[in-house]
Amino acid sequence: MQQPIAGYHLDEENHWVAELACGHFQHVRHNPPWTNRPWVITEQGRESMLGFQLNCKKCDEGAPPDTLEKVV
Repeated sequence: MQQPIAGYHLDEENHWVAELACGHFQHVRHNPPWTNRPWVITEQGRESMLGFQLNCKKCDEGAPPDTLEKVV
């Protein structure tokens, strides 16, 4: 199911994760030649992709929304 990107955060390994409008998270790595997403590297690039739709396999599976763990 296609879902728009609503925001981003870094995971514990400093990889960018897209926060989808459905509440699920999806890694958005730039890892050529397997994944070509140079827009992930810059803040401007990430902002330009807000609203872009990604295929959410978690929605297809009926998974509950993801949550961020707060580190204090």
